[in-house]
Amino acid sequence: MKKTAVIAFGGNALIQAGQKGTQAEQLENAKKAAEMMFHVIKSGYKLLIVHGNGPQVGNILIQQERAISEIPPYTLDICGAMTEGSMGYMIERTLINRLVAAKEEPKVATVITEVVVDDKDPAFKNPTKPVGPFYPEFRAEELMRTKKWHMKEDAGRGWRKVVPSPKPLEVVQLDAIKVLLDSGYTVIAGGGGGIPVKKDLSGYLLGVEAVIDKDYTSSLLARSLKADLFIILTGVDKVYKDFGKPTQKELDRITVKEAEKMLAEEQFPPGSMKPKIEAAIEYIKHGGKEVLITSAEAIEKTDDISKVGTRIVP
Repeated sequence: MKKTAVIAFGGNALIQAGQKGTQAEQLENAKKAAEMMFHVIKSGYKLLIVHGNGPQVGNILIQQERAISEIPPYTLDICGAMTEGSMGYMIERTLINRLVAAKEEPKVATVITEVVVDDKDPAFKNPTKPVGPFYPEFRAEELMRTKKWHMKEDAGRGWRKVVPSPKPLEVVQLDAIKVLLDSGYTVIAGGGGGIPVKKDLSGYLLGVEAVIDKDYTSSLLARSLKADLFIILTGVDKVYKDFGKPTQKELDRITVKEAEKMLAEEQFPPGSMKPKIEAAIEYIKHGGKEVLITSAEAIEKTDDISKVGTRIVP
């Protein structure tokens, strides 16, 4: 039996810094991502891929704002579903082609994934996640009045919508993901952290205007699948202690206890490395075996992924 790995990477892997985010650019970046994922598969793992979608959802929201007088806009959960489909397709197609080139069985599938959140989560009382375009003050005031949006000013750039970022509780399509993995498929699921939904008193699902951090959803999936390895991709090859200081030190292997100590010391910045370390700790504490935090480039350059990155272990 092959081991199972869950890999999480950001939406900026397909729209990189300085790029316009054209279709051609994203497909070319997807090819590079497929090469990296191929290395993980060739290392002997069944693979579940979770991607971010921040830039892509932002672009959809900007398009909607520009066309608002022509086409009725979609809510944020529908926009998330749109990116799960479009990004899943780009990753799926390029990975299938890479497997065909290697004469491997091209079994790759994308699962549009709903993730249940609790509408009593404290995040709903304090929306902090910025999404979509910047607005002038007069337009922001109108949107806050007419649509009841929460908006915050970003000094010098304008006003922006902010939404809650609740913790994920349950992956609705978990059984389907398990069946596909057990059938030999590489699966793309939980894109953008999944589509946030809540359950009403009858158990019906309702879409929620929120964004779930993809690292937390990845951790939940890794735990639920009893994955042997949880890979979190970032912009650096390894995690550092005292990053950017003269005492900076790269970390090859740390325990959960050491990671928690560094979190308490505020070694990891919010919105960057902090949620990745928290997701890693959560996975290990719920029975996970090993977390690898590294860059896509480091994985792409090696034939043995056990030799790269920072390992977090029980």
